[in-house]
Amino acid sequence: MTQKKAADPAATNEYVTLTDHSTGENYDFPLMPGTVGPKVIDVRSLYGRSGHFTFDPGYTSTGSCESKITYIDGEVGVLMHRGYKIEDLAEHSDFMEVCYLLLNGELPNAREKAEFEDTITHHTMVHEQINYFFRGFRRDAHPMAVMVATVGALSAFYHDSLDINDPRQRMITSHRLVAKMPTLAAMAYKYSVGQPFVYPRNDLNYAENFLHMMYSVPAEQYKVNPVLARAMDRIFILHADHEQNASTSTVRLAGSTGANPFASVAAGISSLWGPAHGGANEAVLKMLEEIGSVDNIRSFIKQVKDTNDDVRLMGFGHRVYKNYDPRAKVLQKNCHEVLDALGIKHEPLLEIAVELEKIALDDEYFIKRKLFPNVDFYSGIILKAMNIPTSMFTVLFAVARTVGWIAQWKEMIEDPSQKLGRPRQLYTGPTERPYIPLHKRR
Repeated sequence: MTQKKAADPAATNEYVTLTDHSTGENYDFPLMPGTVGPKVIDVRSLYGRSGHFTFDPGYTSTGSCESKITYIDGEVGVLMHRGYKIEDLAEHSDFMEVCYLLLNGELPNAREKAEFEDTITHHTMVHEQINYFFRGFRRDAHPMAVMVATVGALSAFYHDSLDINDPRQRMITSHRLVAKMPTLAAMAYKYSVGQPFVYPRNDLNYAENFLHMMYSVPAEQYKVNPVLARAMDRIFILHADHEQNASTSTVRLAGSTGANPFASVAAGISSLWGPAHGGANEAVLKMLEEIGSVDNIRSFIKQVKDTNDDVRLMGFGHRVYKNYDPRAKVLQKNCHEVLDALGIKHEPLLEIAVELEKIALDDEYFIKRKLFPNVDFYSGIILKAMNIPTSMFTVLFAVARTVGWIAQWKEMIEDPSQKLGRPRQLYTGPTERPYIPLHKRR
C-alpha cells in the first residue's frame, strides 16, 4: 500500500493505493482527516470494487463511525469532550453541565443550565408500576441484572417518546434516561438489602439525590455529605463518555437496527457488565485485598512479571491509553478528599495502592509495556470508602455512562451516513459437503 497526493497541487485530498498483486489491479481510497488525530482510510467501497474486505478482530484499526463527541489520544493521555479536557471539566464543571455538553454540543449559559437541570430533576421519578416490577426479582439478584431488565422495560412505560425519527421525542427520551438511571440504581440497591424505595427529591442536585435515595430511610433524616456528593459528581463526570468502547459500540450497533433507545441502552448495560469493561474497578479492589500489606507488594510484582504465574496487575494499562489515564489523576486527588471527609486516617488499601503505583511507575518492566494507572485503580477505593457495595460499582458506571450512550445513539440516528451495523467475517469452516443420511453415518 502506498500513499500519494492528488496530482492537482490545488487539491487537498489525499488517498492511498491498494494493489492486488494477484490481478495487478490498483484501487485508490481517500484519506479522511479529523479535526485532531490520525487520518483514516475510507474503505467503504473496498468490497464492491475489489471483492475483498478487511480482517480486524476487536476493531483495533477500524473506525466504525464519524463522531463529534469525544476525542482520546492514548499516546499522550488526553481525553476531551466536545473539545474540553476532562481535567478542566472535572475541576470546574459539574455532571449536569457535562450532560448538557455531550447532548447539545456546547456548554450551556446560566439560563440553559437552569432549564436543563429543572427538566432532569422533574423526570427523576419512575412510573409507580415499576415498583411492582421489582418484586419479580430475587432479593439476591445482581444489581446489573436488575438494571438490564428495568431499563429495557422503560419502553413499556413511556410509549410517547419511542419514535426515533422525531427529534423532540429523541430529546425527551434522552432526558428521561439521564434522569431515571440513578433512581433505578438506588431502587436496585434498596431492593437487595430489603429496605423501602426512597423517592427522589427536587431540592437536591443529581449526585445528592442519588446518595439520598441510596442511604436515607423513612425512619430518620439523612444529611448528604457535600464532599461525598462532589466526589460522586466527579466520578459521574469521569465516566460520562469514552468514545467507541465496547458498551458504546453495543448501543450504536443495537440502535442501528432502529431499536428504541431504552432497549439500546439496556444492551449497553449488558456489555458494560463484563469484567473486562465495567467490572474492572471491582477487580482492582480484590487485587489490593489479596496483596494485603505494603510489605507484600514487591513479591506480588515479582509474581506479575513471572510468565509462568497467572497473577495479573489490575488497574494498570488500558486498551487505548499508552500513558497515564487523565481520569486516574483526578481520582487520585479525589480519593484523599473522600477519606479525609470520612475521617479515615488509615486506609490499608489506599496505602497499598499508593505504594504499588509508585513502585510500578519506577519499574522498567511496566514502563516499557506502558502500564500506567487507569481510572479503575482509584475509583474502587473511593466507592468502598463511601460504603458502596462492590456489586453496585458497575451500576454506578452505567448511571454515569448513560448520557454518553444516549448522546452517541442520538448522533448516530441523526447521521445520514450511518447504516445497519453488519460486520463481516473470515470464514475458516468446512467447504461445501454432501449431506449423509443418519443410517449411513459411522
